[in-house]
Amino acid sequence: MTDNVHALKHENIAQALAREIRTGKLKRGSRLPGEHALAARFSVSRNTIRSALTELSREGLISTRSGKGSFVTFDGRPLDDRLGWARALAAQGVATETRMLRLEKVEDPELAGRLGLASSSFFAVDRVRTLTDGPAVSLERSRIPAAGDLLDLPARGLLDGSLTATLASAGLHADHGDEWVTAAPLDEIDAAELGRSPGEWFLRARRVSWTASGELVEHVESRLDPLRFELHLRFGSTS
Repeated sequence: MTDNVHALKHENIAQALAREIRTGKLKRGSRLPGEHALAARFSVSRNTIRSALTELSREGLISTRSGKGSFVTFDGRPLDDRLGWARALAAQGVATETRMLRLEKVEDPELAGRLGLASSSFFAVDRVRTLTDGPAVSLERSRIPAAGDLLDLPARGLLDGSLTATLASAGLHADHGDEWVTAAPLDEIDAAELGRSPGEWFLRARRVSWTASGELVEHVESRLDPLRFELHLRFGSTS
């Protein structure tokens, strides 16, 4: 019975601190209060606090340095990526810069077949997004229709540097779609593009979006730094 109560206490404390970290109350790089202070705050023993901190460390939210304390290592935020990553990050107050890796027409019969499209012509728009004066946080490989008002895209480039704005200007507005998210270690190619080490774990996302009339808007595969992004699923009644 005692072990179960202890486990419940440390899990509740870990969840409370995790909420403060995820909502930004405890920001990346900030030092958590010491074990004595946390024990007093939650009216538990230091052993219970240590168990809670271990749980937070396992979740990648903090790191503990011997003799110095525990520090927040997570600054991920739930983002509405329907806006595009740049605008979604900006809405959260995160300044980013984007480096274009590729903007050219490609033929991809396999992708066209998978999406049920008659044309296998796409524009490849590959970009790396970095924090201003900071590390790379995402690698995005988009495939969009090489048709209609987008035919001269390689010559004129993205509208205001934004793929979302460019698609909207061509009348392509995402109405519905699907997204899949897994986690996997970076291969050598992705690691080199991101300036990271091969084998480092990143989120791997694949999203397909369509207009209300069923036209393809975008197929994008992304590699996302798990310390900067999190998956947010909503379920149940909102009434």
